[in-house]
Amino acid sequence: MEYKYNKNNINKDLIKYIENNIFPKYDLNENGHGIEHILSVINHSLEIAKNYEVNLNLVYTIAAYHDIGHHIDRKNHEKISADIMIADENLNNFFTKAELHIIKDAIEDHRASSGLEPRNIYGKIVSAADKNLTIEDAILRTYFYTLEHNPTFSEQEIFEEIYNHLDNKFGRNGYAKVYIKDEQFENFKSELISLLDNKTTFFEKVNEVIKKNLNC
Repeated sequence: MEYKYNKNNINKDLIKYIENNIFPKYDLNENGHGIEHILSVINHSLEIAKNYEVNLNLVYTIAAYHDIGHHIDRKNHEKISADIMIADENLNNFFTKAELHIIKDAIEDHRASSGLEPRNIYGKIVSAADKNLTIEDAILRTYFYTLEHNPTFSEQEIFEEIYNHLDNKFGRNGYAKVYIKDEQFENFKSELISLLDNKTTFFEKVNEVIKKNLNC
């Protein structure tokens, strides 16, 4: 499988190892936290990283591993993902012990619902990149997650769950925060808040997105 993302200035052997051995494991996650999400976070992380003096190999690796444990335990996936990364002895070929601990801290700190500021710049970058950037992506990721964990929900219940989740996370009093400047995220959040202000219009948008992407 060809993975499409910005591979400039990243160790080619590291890319080969992660693509061959780590990316396929994302098939175990539900769709909203699968490989397409990971590639999106990688690209966004690398874009944000242009504004900082950071090691792109670290940025790439954090983004590549940050959700790898999601299928094991969603509520603790950030710690499980960090543990999986630190236990991967193959990464010793690419990073020092100090760098691996930077990666571990960043993975542990990426989760928006933690409410805590990431301990290092890498955690701040990937935490920001992990946020949705389009209304469509936000709706679809929440839809797939809701369907996976609540298969008996009616359409109305699914729509209500999508609304409640996105309002709690990104609404006017939402818990999702970024700790570095990210204009794309701010534009997304502003657009979503406007949509959430009218529940009828929001549900119409959800219906439109689902029909468009699921051909139903």
